[in-house]
Amino acid sequence: MSNIEIGNAPDSWGVWFPENERQVPWNVFLDEVAAAGYTCIELGPWGYLPTDAEVLKKELSDRKLKLVASTVGCDLLDEASVEGLLADLPKITTLQKQLGAQFVVLLPAMFTDLFTGEVVMNKVLTAEERRRFNQNVARIGKTVREQYGLVLTAHPHVDSHLETEEDIESLLAATPAEDVALCLDVGHHAYGGGDAVSFIKRHIDRIPYIHLKNCDGDVLAQMRKEGWSFAFAVTKNIMCEPWKGMVDFKELKTALDEIGYRGYAVVEQDMYPAPADRPFPIARDTRKYLSEVGIG
Repeated sequence: MSNIEIGNAPDSWGVWFPENERQVPWNVFLDEVAAAGYTCIELGPWGYLPTDAEVLKKELSDRKLKLVASTVGCDLLDEASVEGLLADLPKITTLQKQLGAQFVVLLPAMFTDLFTGEVVMNKVLTAEERRRFNQNVARIGKTVREQYGLVLTAHPHVDSHLETEEDIESLLAATPAEDVALCLDVGHHAYGGGDAVSFIKRHIDRIPYIHLKNCDGDVLAQMRKEGWSFAFAVTKNIMCEPWKGMVDFKELKTALDEIGYRGYAVVEQDMYPAPADRPFPIARDTRKYLSEVGIG
């Protein structure tokens, strides 16, 4: 699997926000992600890592790391939110291009509150809302490609309107391939009831970028039975280490070999809040496991 480079993301250190007293300092994240054996990272929430390109370039170089993607998000049904994202793109893309990062990972807004779990949007879209959702992803993707020369990868996510295979298939069918690709997260895909391995085989032409994590089936079953939000389920470790969950990583490795996947696979194990001593050993052991199964 030498054609796959393995990275990790701030999310695996419990980083969900630019600033939060329950998150580790950015220099701790960089120190630990390098020490755990990874060679590349994502930017995470804008403002968490240094936003001065020269400062960040030196910090990454000192640790033999590189940046491969930025992360953005908005409510894709709200025009003001979409406009706000588009207004933020110049500063974000300027930074990432100076550091050589090709991908812009787009996160759809969740319909549950990250702190309280309260449902804040309708879970099911009307046909018109689905059309507008897909149209706005395409609009953002076209802007990312035409104005900034980068690749938009929409990230299907739990508790969002891009969660199930039906949701994702709708997006792919409604959007141009040159404007919208996928960052397929195998753990979120399992959570949404899909089979990531077969989906990757069907749609590899739209998947230039992958997130690696797993989903604990027992916790998922309890979550659905008791009506937990994703934010609460995260505190119960619903997104677990690769060797523990529903996704068979050996089968995934075989599929990636068969289709000749080349590029990046970034670990993103959702944790918030994360005790300071928890992320590093998980990240280290995950890197070791991925090497053992031949991914990266």
